[in-house]
Amino acid sequence: MSNNQSDNLPTTSIQLAVLDMAGTTVADGGLVLQAFDIAATSAGIAESGAERDVARKYVVDTMGQSKIAVFRALLDDEQRAQAANLAFEQAYDALIEAGNAAALPGAELAIDKLRSAGIKVALTTGFSSSTQSKLLTALGWDHIADLAIAPPDAGRGRPYPDLILTAILRLGIDDVKSVAVLGDTTSDIASGLAAGSAIVAGTLTGAHDEAQFRAAGATHVVATVGDFADLLLSD
Repeated sequence: MSNNQSDNLPTTSIQLAVLDMAGTTVADGGLVLQAFDIAATSAGIAESGAERDVARKYVVDTMGQSKIAVFRALLDDEQRAQAANLAFEQAYDALIEAGNAAALPGAELAIDKLRSAGIKVALTTGFSSSTQSKLLTALGWDHIADLAIAPPDAGRGRPYPDLILTAILRLGIDDVKSVAVLGDTTSDIASGLAAGSAIVAGTLTGAHDEAQFRAAGATHVVATVGDFADLLLSD
């Protein structure tokens, strides 16, 4: 996939790659929307009709953001939002436990290549810490990265820069310009730009497309996480 005017950004000084999970390194397969539909029904949103259609579109548009923040925006009631978020987590966890978790092709190799080259890897998510942990365990990824963090570990989720900045601090990275970010949503792009990362790339394996990434200000657009690793390791 072609890059934009920022193709000439140096990659050899990258110390940290911050990778999103669902849609970027982990196959989503519609699991997020399945879990959302269950949570929305439990929150009293009709199973069909305009309200459900608007809610589903909002979920797609805000993919990558903290799920509790999404439910707060949709329901405008803290108690209902918390209940819906819990229902979402339980539904998503059940889907994982039913064997629906799968790595995207080439993801494990890409992470291994980055770490073997001395680039640290942090895995980030909009899920809760417990759901992230269950997903990592289901994939056999408990030790695949240098760090795995979720919004509760950092303060705020995407589109804020907190996840990336927390990874920088915990992993002892010298400069925000030594960080490369990859995600499948415009929220990932917003987060990377807000953190001051040198490379903020979108991947076409998830929620959003190239035009959306370009409009959001992505420095690069790649087809897969494998292509992202090759970008960082290129001379």
